[in-house]
Amino acid sequence: MALYQSKIFGIVQGVGFRPFVARLAARFHILGSVCNKGPYVEVFAQGSDEAVRDFLTAIQAEPPERASILKLTRERLQQEENYQDFQIIESAKERGSIFVSPDIATCDKCRAELFDPQDKRYLHPFINCTACGPRLTILDSMPYDRERTSMGEFPMCPSCQAEYDSPATRRYDAQPVCCNECGPEVYLIGQEDVRGAAAITRTRQVIIGGGIVAIKGIGGFHLCCDATNDQAVNRLRQLKHRPVKPFAIMARDMDTVRRECCVEDGQEEILTGHQKPILLLKRKATGQIVDSTAPGNPKIGIMLPYAPLHMLLFAYPDGLTMPDTLIMTSGNPAGAPICRDDEGALAALKGFCDLMLSHNRKIRIRADDTVMDWLEGKPYMIRRSRGYAPLPFMLHNDWQGAVLGIGGELKNTFCVGRDNIFYPSPYVGDMSDLRTMQALRETVKRLTELLECQPQIVACDLHPRYNTVTIAKELKLPVFPVQHHYAHILSCMAENDYDQPVIGVAFDGTGYGTDGTIWGGEILQADFTGFQRLNSITPFRQAGGDKASREGWRIAVSLLYDLTGSPEKTQEIAQQLDLCREQDLTAMFFMLDNQVNVIKSTSAGRLFDGVSALLGIRQSSTFEGEASMYLEFAAQKWQDDHKEYLPLLPTGLTTDKLFALLLEKRLTGETPARLAFLFHEGLAQFILEACLAARQTTGLQTVSLSGGVFQNHLLTELVTTKLRQHSFTVLRHSLIPPNDGGICLGQAVAAMHRLNA
Repeated sequence: MALYQSKIFGIVQGVGFRPFVARLAARFHILGSVCNKGPYVEVFAQGSDEAVRDFLTAIQAEPPERASILKLTRERLQQEENYQDFQIIESAKERGSIFVSPDIATCDKCRAELFDPQDKRYLHPFINCTACGPRLTILDSMPYDRERTSMGEFPMCPSCQAEYDSPATRRYDAQPVCCNECGPEVYLIGQEDVRGAAAITRTRQVIIGGGIVAIKGIGGFHLCCDATNDQAVNRLRQLKHRPVKPFAIMARDMDTVRRECCVEDGQEEILTGHQKPILLLKRKATGQIVDSTAPGNPKIGIMLPYAPLHMLLFAYPDGLTMPDTLIMTSGNPAGAPICRDDEGALAALKGFCDLMLSHNRKIRIRADDTVMDWLEGKPYMIRRSRGYAPLPFMLHNDWQGAVLGIGGELKNTFCVGRDNIFYPSPYVGDMSDLRTMQALRETVKRLTELLECQPQIVACDLHPRYNTVTIAKELKLPVFPVQHHYAHILSCMAENDYDQPVIGVAFDGTGYGTDGTIWGGEILQADFTGFQRLNSITPFRQAGGDKASREGWRIAVSLLYDLTGSPEKTQEIAQQLDLCREQDLTAMFFMLDNQVNVIKSTSAGRLFDGVSALLGIRQSSTFEGEASMYLEFAAQKWQDDHKEYLPLLPTGLTTDKLFALLLEKRLTGETPARLAFLFHEGLAQFILEACLAARQTTGLQTVSLSGGVFQNHLLTELVTTKLRQHSFTVLRHSLIPPNDGGICLGQAVAAMHRLNA
């Protein structure tokens, strides 16, 4: 009899891995043990050499569907241990790289039990098994065992305990296992005597009646109303001060999704899989969802129910008929983090809703819904959170140490790095709000503790006045500033596990440059050791401070004034195009003439805003990226309607010349949609020519595209096509957002390289 020791690394906690190994041991007649060590699962396997080999091969080839094995070691031991059986040993802590499972959407088997009147968990809002249920959001510490989760407050009843103890059941060693007798329960905040079935029915009644309900889910509260009720949706918009920013939709089932949206190959698998993100789909004109859910937007963000409570909202045996599409938007005031407990919901959401449905299972870590777009048949991440975070990215580099990338000021996520493994956090939010700053502090503390990682260095943005920089300094660690656009490029390189020098194209709204100006349309030469700025869009003056990021007409006026050199001519054009009020124009001239509240900028995002205003599409934005987004919609529609015709543009077209060309054509009456496409084509041509020039001086053939502007499908596709036609290799994002929600990975990689250099 041979004895082997095997260590299995990866997502092997919270997915029923130890029971799975025990069942395989019985199949292959293996004696020994399996133990959860925290960083890995340890197996001792005793049997014939052939049986042990087949057993370990089966572990790697047939893991539980929610598991992800990154590495499996095997070693034949000399000592003769004499096992009499195969046992699951209680978890034992050990140091090393930890792999924490994200929360997992309710599986089909649990869903079937949920609606089976003969099942003990019939209509139980917290049904789960080894293959599904909460993980990260209920976790206090590792290893993943019940007493170290918020389910530790709910002792199992004898029936649940028997399933938990039996290898023959789907709930063998399932830490959050519970039922109607022993699990958490739902109730109405402020009406705590209304619990269970009565609370769910009352919630359904309010939604059917056109009301708005705050609902506590897996990772926080949602605000919910009927997505087919225009009055309810517009009321929610007024209460949230959110006039046009799209709301997410939850649909009852795939039939409903297909009724409302065009579903491409591969998208159904994402929608119905165990992560269940919000997926941006092209909407059908014949759908029943009201236009006010996403005004003027050709797409809607849609997801399927991923928690038992969601499923019960759509289908409950109380005689009511629910709408089959619901608004399910994050439960938070603008700029604040998603609410996760009753106290926070009462303080922040009471004025937004008619009812609050909560439950008594504590949320330890917030997790907003993941938002995903689709590009060339693949996921294209917009916000990486529930279901995906904190799944790590493993690089091939031989690094050692522990780092923290604190992330960006907008769309903040942070990244914990240990050796060559990097764990991006769930979405935190925008750092302009003190509550979000506090949420960042709390989540950094909890996730570093969960991952048993004490950072030696913290990377942050170069901007001296960012709140993230303040929080980084509070940690009392060496602080390593990383330039914003360099971090963008590194994040794309890291996601693609590419460590050779690249030409980096970093286009976004705002980033503090090494020269103290605002960057945002950058061509860099970059690798892990550093970067060099090779080129940028034409610098322009950005007047009006923070208002310039919301009011694109200010950028248009600045560009016009610099182009004409004449206040009279600028005023004449501004009046002709109805860019702004006369008193606003006078104030702009004063600022520009006297260099008051004016900064030099190469922001591609602001250039998009200025062009959007010039073309009469959006003069200002009520949410980040609005003007740019509607400029893209106009351009995309024009391209869809004119596939056979592509405009010819002169070579050497810098962005100031491109703006002048657009102005000339606008004043002669060309359609804004055609000019919107012309702008995208011209900007793509500029990027190509800049990369060709960079290749000539550097010899580099690989281009990395990153930054929030590359959320724009049309520009991304135009640039990618042109670069590939000229034999460039193009690195793009997929599961890390190109926007500021992804820069934490680049920061962490820069810090880790520095630590090892």
